[in-house]
Amino acid sequence: MYNWRQMTDKERKEVMLIRKERGFPKHSPPHVYTSLSNCFHVCAANFEHRPIIGHSPERMYQFSLGLVQLCLEFCNKLYAWCVLPNHWHLLIQCDNFRKMLVAIGQLHGRSSRAWNLEDNRLGRQCWHCCSNRYIRNQNHFLASRNYIFMNPVKHGYVASWKDWPYSNLPEYLDSIGEETALQCLDDYPILDMGAKWDHD
Repeated sequence: MYNWRQMTDKERKEVMLIRKERGFPKHSPPHVYTSLSNCFHVCAANFEHRPIIGHSPERMYQFSLGLVQLCLEFCNKLYAWCVLPNHWHLLIQCDNFRKMLVAIGQLHGRSSRAWNLEDNRLGRQCWHCCSNRYIRNQNHFLASRNYIFMNPVKHGYVASWKDWPYSNLPEYLDSIGEETALQCLDDYPILDMGAKWDHD
């Protein structure tokens, strides 16, 4: 299982270098939100929460890139994303959400085929399902964004949210500043969010 805490400093530097050299598209969420219509928190997990995505840093990177590219194509806005070794999260605004779900299914199908070939595991079920929650209001939005960015800490992969390379947290912090982001964490805590639907 890929675990950031268990990597050597050299391995961490290599992962960060890959991320920096190849570059993720920048997605700086605005600080003030004028509309939350058609806004969703979407997540999906590997079957039985096995760390199939986390087979290697390269697989983590490639899947992250594919997920972000899908959002750029089908979503109005991508506010937050995070990919973990066995699941992922998005906070998006999307006018044609049904079309987005179809695209996610296709991404899951392509990734399953590629990974099963790579791992010599043809027929293995890689994905369990994709779930979504409609964002009800601004407080729900801000708590959901905090939850997504804190997810690597919640699951014990890193001690600080800034240490996880597979999210758009750096762009978020650049857009509003670390002090404001930390205040938002205090003001809109995640509490027991995910207690019944986001287990390892």
